[in-house]
Amino acid sequence: MTVFTVGYENTTPAGLISALQDSGVRVLVDVRALANSRKPGFAKTALSAALEGAGIGYLHLRALGTPAEGRAAVRAGKPAEMRRIFGQHLAGTEAQAALANLSDLARQQPVCLLCLEADPRHCHRSLVAEAVGLPVVHLRP
Repeated sequence: MTVFTVGYENTTPAGLISALQDSGVRVLVDVRALANSRKPGFAKTALSAALEGAGIGYLHLRALGTPAEGRAAVRAGKPAEMRRIFGQHLAGTEAQAALANLSDLARQQPVCLLCLEADPRHCHRSLVAEAVGLPVVHLRP
């Protein structure tokens, strides 16, 4: 089994769905704290509907999203600070329960973690994927 990750920053909903289908992903796991987006088609309702139409499941695990101070660190160009903040967050009870849910799901079927940032090195989804304990592949639609 493999855990896929993807950032939608430089793609369209159709491009994202194509990359997921090409990789055999069965469930897209949204790891944004807030599943909203200024990019058309990437807010929770629109995205989940488009995925359903393509035969791909959608799951929003809000507890695996970056806290506000972590998002601020990313915007300030401080990825190390974001990693520290998110690491503390990930150790919490709610995040650990969501991570256990994700780990179980990832061992049953191919999943892909979604967040905004195109570069996985600057996104917390890489930390979530590593915590699952399976090989990680970063998709670049």
